Amino acid sequence: MKTQSEILVDAPLGHVSAYPEQYDPSLLFPIDRMPQRRPLGILDAEALPFVGIDEWQAFEISWLEPSGRPNVRIGRFTLPAQSPNLIESKSWKLYLNSYNQTVFSSEAEVVARMTQDLSAAAGAPVSVELLHPDAPQLAGHAVPGECLDEIDVAISHYTPTPELLTSVSDEIVEETLHSHLLKSNCPVTGQPDWGTVVISYRGPRIARDGLLAYLISYRQHQDFHEHCVERIFVDIMSRIAPESLVVSARYVRRGGLDINPTRATLNYDSAALPTLPRFIRQ
Repeated sequence: MKTQSEILVDAPLGHVSAYPEQYDPSLLFPIDRMPQRRPLGILDAEALPFVGIDEWQAFEISWLEPSGRPNVRIGRFTLPAQSPNLIESKSWKLYLNSYNQTVFSSEAEVVARMTQDLSAAAGAPVSVELLHPDAPQLAGHAVPGECLDEIDVAISHYTPTPELLTSVSDEIVEETLHSHLLKSNCPVTGQPDWGTVVISYRGPRIARDGLLAYLISYRQHQDFHEHCVERIFVDIMSRIAPESLVVSARYVRRGGLDINPTRATLNYDSAALPTLPRFIRQ
């Protein structure tokens, strides 16, 4: 089985790519999730320790009506975490751009094509929603929970350090915390990926200074957004053992796309996971 590095040699990311002239589903580049899950102790794709979704927002979607007049929409796509593949982001951008000069009979046809193509690439059903740019759902919202970012903590680790995660006591609490200081780097280009992470849990109270230092420790880590969130989830479960846990990250847009993974304990219904609105940074 190929490693992630071997797979990414053929990915569009990090290579010069021609602008697509016409609709082309072959541009989508799926990436097997398992090579990055195995180092986390996840060895069976059929027995994941979490449920979850990857929400994508795309701000560069357009196509031509039969009259030649273009339409513009904002796309929202949801992939299940149990899908065998994620989809490489540049290939997704190129795929969406391939709609720009292609004529479609209706918006419903565009949604049907996207649903079919993205589901085939992911290896599981992908939901597709297209929104008008004036849709109220696109307004930015405040982040839920208490912000950790003003805690006065000395930082000395810039690669993931789960040992920083400790509990204050055995007292069981239920709380939501967030930080805007999440930063990781693209595993192909090394470009920075900025995000806001929201952690909701019920369990022993997490030491906030250690949690903040742990989240900052991703600053030099190279990985995809989805795998960063999975690592955060696995580390908190391993070190703190909460009764329930939801880890969500909403990343700043790059290339007209933002990626927003959520992972939760198995006591959540995967069909009814708590979802976050679009934040101001997006």
